[in-house]
Amino acid sequence: MSQFPVIPFWIDNRRAEAHSTRVGRVFNPSTGEQIRSVALADATDIDRAVESARRALPGWRATPPLRRARILTRFRELLEANQKVIATLISEEHGKVFLDAMGSVQRGTEVVEFASGAPHLLKGSFSESVGRDVDAYSILQPVGVCAGITPFNFPAMVPLWMMPVALACGNTFILKPSEKDPSPSIVMAELLKDAGLPDGVFNVVHGDKEAVDAILAHPGIDAISFVGSTPIAKHIYTTAASQGKRVQALGGAKNHAVVMPDADLTFTADAIMGAAYGSAGERCMAISAVVAVGDAGDALIEALTSRIRALRVAPSLEQGADMGPVVTAEHRARIISYIDAGVAAGAALVVDGRSLVIPGHEKGFFLGPTLFDRVTPGMSIYTDEIFGPVLVVLRAATLVEAIAIVNSNPYGNGTAIFTRSGAAARIFEHEVEVGMVGINVPIPVPMAFYSFGGWKASLFGDLHVHGMEGVKFYTRTKAVTRRWTEDPIAGGFHMPVLGR
Repeated sequence: MSQFPVIPFWIDNRRAEAHSTRVGRVFNPSTGEQIRSVALADATDIDRAVESARRALPGWRATPPLRRARILTRFRELLEANQKVIATLISEEHGKVFLDAMGSVQRGTEVVEFASGAPHLLKGSFSESVGRDVDAYSILQPVGVCAGITPFNFPAMVPLWMMPVALACGNTFILKPSEKDPSPSIVMAELLKDAGLPDGVFNVVHGDKEAVDAILAHPGIDAISFVGSTPIAKHIYTTAASQGKRVQALGGAKNHAVVMPDADLTFTADAIMGAAYGSAGERCMAISAVVAVGDAGDALIEALTSRIRALRVAPSLEQGADMGPVVTAEHRARIISYIDAGVAAGAALVVDGRSLVIPGHEKGFFLGPTLFDRVTPGMSIYTDEIFGPVLVVLRAATLVEAIAIVNSNPYGNGTAIFTRSGAAARIFEHEVEVGMVGINVPIPVPMAFYSFGGWKASLFGDLHVHGMEGVKFYTRTKAVTRRWTEDPIAGGFHMPVLGR
């Protein structure tokens, strides 16, 4: 693999070679060919990154929030100027189409914009005269060295949901991006340096399970943010929390769209197409299950089928492509095994994407959009997170039955309802047990000033990412009670009672 350029680490504000001799392979999913190699960290490499972050922590923590915010503002400007560069790398290494990659960078940039308001976000509270000559107040202080372990499907956006908020709050940060598409993380590190970020405040180490295990066990890391599958999220949470670290671990999803009989069919079908097959379904907020209520099902299946037939699957950087390949050959094989299982279980395979071949890109990891109807909750194509371009449709007689189907699913990340009825929408938003809800909005990802996160098996930990919950995660509250008086009262041996 030496003939391929090796993507390095970023430590002390410069590119750094690995201590480890292990390397991973980075593919272009559209061609199926290796295009780069990536260094894979060992425990020594993690030590180096932690040492850099800990050295930088006192100075960065002492930097006024306004100055930290100015650096983030410059970083946002550089992100906007280099959006196409980052999006091209994402399309090249991940496989999502260019416009989708551009949108993901934009959503991450909005979190940087939110974090630039740090002077306001980090205000504490103050209460005057809680006792005679006694005031009480709270202050927000950084947690320390924070680490982010991020997934392949959003190699820029998800790190940008974590890192800017952590930095704005005065923490230093170590990013362990996915080894499948690591290049955008190095570009963002270079842009942070150009924005004026001091040495050691932001570090990048690539790696696989060995690197993750070293991060979880390292005593110099105070907090960990993670986005990925539910089994790994649970492992991250239980392991790191047992080490005394603060943890937010976002897991998998099986996001439902409930379609009512009164829904606008054209709008609904178009919305579900983008939510189900955008980014080849490799989104934690993708709609992968539709619950059709009453007589909505047959008409919806017909509308979806005609749109799927017209969907243009092509190499990710090709103009006009609606959907690109999936990320790896192994993932493609896994998705196909689920389609096979759905057929074997008796689901109606309406559109079969298994045989798709792109001329000139026969080695690419392409898989066509797939649609199942008459799916039941016991089938693996419903119970499992497939994370690919596979949409399943279930039937329900009433809204109450549809909500029961959604609530009985172990995941609770995102959901949506399509209806013209305000009453139905209100019942749905109040009764559904899911963290993010859309009403005629298929992918209800909140804006940066709200928080992103699910319920149930979709989240381990108490706090979501970005928004004010992100600020809470990356800060610790300190309560101060102070007395200034020229007539001090002698202390006693009784419990002091304020407010008297």
